[in-house]
Amino acid sequence: MKIAKSGNITPEMEIVAKNEKVDVEFIRKGIEKGRIIIPKSNRRKLNPPIGIGKGLLVKINANIGSSKTVCNIDQELEKAKIAVKFGADTIMDLSTGVTESDIQTIRKHIIEEIKVPLGTVPIYQSALRGIETKGAIIHMDEDDMFNVVEEQAKEGVDFFTIHVGVTKEIVDYLVDHPRTMGVVSRGGTFLASWILENDSENPFNRRFDYLLEMAQEYDFTLSLGDGMRPGGIFDSTDYAQIQELIEISKLVKRAWDKNIQVMVEGPGHIPAHEIEHNVKIMKSLCNEAPFYVLGPLVTDIAPGYDHLVSAIGGVLAGLAGADYLCYVTPSEHLALPNIEEVKQGVIASKIAAHAVNIARFGKKASDWDYNMDIARNNLNWEDMMKYSIDPEFAKVIHYRNGNLDEDVCSMCGEFCAIKLLKDALEKKKQKQK
Repeated sequence: MKIAKSGNITPEMEIVAKNEKVDVEFIRKGIEKGRIIIPKSNRRKLNPPIGIGKGLLVKINANIGSSKTVCNIDQELEKAKIAVKFGADTIMDLSTGVTESDIQTIRKHIIEEIKVPLGTVPIYQSALRGIETKGAIIHMDEDDMFNVVEEQAKEGVDFFTIHVGVTKEIVDYLVDHPRTMGVVSRGGTFLASWILENDSENPFNRRFDYLLEMAQEYDFTLSLGDGMRPGGIFDSTDYAQIQELIEISKLVKRAWDKNIQVMVEGPGHIPAHEIEHNVKIMKSLCNEAPFYVLGPLVTDIAPGYDHLVSAIGGVLAGLAGADYLCYVTPSEHLALPNIEEVKQGVIASKIAAHAVNIARFGKKASDWDYNMDIARNNLNWEDMMKYSIDPEFAKVIHYRNGNLDEDVCSMCGEFCAIKLLKDALEKKKQKQK
């Protein structure tokens, strides 16, 4: 951001401009104003760096990570690889693991083998450290919190979700004004519990300038976390959520003053008719900073299908101006996702982002669809599979009833509309000759 403000261009800006098919000066100005970010640590090489923000294609993130119940390092690495294969632009490692060492090992492998931007929520590791050294999460101290951020920054983490907007005022408010679903953000809950136990302000908020100093040194991007995001549609757009966003909006401006790239995280469970309002409120309060949304999930009744619920919300949020979608898997609210569920979550989110990009950018985003349409019109099954978002799955479905006729599928068979019209047109041409 400092370089952009000086009027100069970095190699990363040039790569992003080329991939987005925009002038590099558009990228530079966007970064200067805080409307575009390129999340990349100065300790790491990415292939390629990506841009997120106003005027750019909507990006998607995939979360992976172990839990206390299921901790398999090889499986988490495979999840990251599958996510990238099917279109994830970034990976977030949300590991809680069995021990702090588990978290460190998983992150080390991802940094070495996955070359897209990597994000983490460092309070997770701080919490484990608090449990292992002091007996409980609520007993971790400020050094535990900030030391983990710096340790991960030294390793090359590109962006951090930090719940800076979870303030003592909001937490105290919830004591007397409970929500239907309380606080569902894990990091937000860790900090809320710490605030209640210690009767003290959130250290990341109170010492925000110290966090900015670390960001300057390692050039990581801050993702200002939505610790008060609604966990059910009946908590949407409530006092706690909006008050946190107002606090975050102040911190966005403080970060920009120090040349730190930031994005703002958003809800959460939001009914469809409130999504546009939520996006516009955030964009207005935060001066068009990039907006990163979880879903949003437009209904609470679909365990096992929440990747579809999320995709619906993602399209609505993207059309309203959201820049970056966090995927949701079919196992949301039920279990740690397996490899297949990660794949399904990525594909659902990728479809949502692609639908938004077509609406926003027309031909720049729809060449993929055009190629598919030409293949379908030509009954070219090889190309249809090639342009499918999941070619292997498309082949399984197409050929499961046998190759009845190389020109048609088992849905219509000899009554295929495309084949019938082609045959009729060809017959007419032959008659005319």
